Amino acid sequence: MKTTHIVSRVLFYFTRFLSVVYFGLASYSLLTLITGWSLTFKDGGKYFQVCYPFTTHPVMLGDYNLPYILFDFLAPLSLYGLFFLLSSNVFKLFYQPKLFTQNGIQHLRRFYLSNLLIPSIVLFIAFFFVPLDNEVSIFIVLHGMLGVFAYFLAAIFKQGLNLQNEQDLFI
Repeated sequence: MKTTHIVSRVLFYFTRFLSVVYFGLASYSLLTLITGWSLTFKDGGKYFQVCYPFTTHPVMLGDYNLPYILFDFLAPLSLYGLFFLLSSNVFKLFYQPKLFTQNGIQHLRRFYLSNLLIPSIVLFIAFFFVPLDNEVSIFIVLHGMLGVFAYFLAAIFKQGLNLQNEQDLFI
């Protein structure tokens, strides 16, 4: 179990770091798109470049139209920030002193619901505004499978909590 604690702690910090990076990129990109600070344009305003602060070196590129910016640029950045945040909360469960808790079940529930519902909802809304690549459907299926797996894990944790509570009553 010691290996599980170490691996889960490393994955917790790694996914939490990725969450901060994705949310930071989404926030910074939104700030630059709203204010025009560190934003440059190419091909007569057809493409935009979000540049590193105080430079003209681009860090993010995209088409300069509102549907693209919302659904193909800002939504994936912020939703993957959310995904990594929820993932880090799941990894945090495995190095806690008590494995089966109501809080842990809630983290797993949030994780599986977000993986099952959010990608499909965003895809459905985006379908009306932007053309979708075939790769997007692969990501939807992968998140769906991950959501189902997390659902089963949540059911196991719920059963473990029930057994743990029953055991506490007998002692």
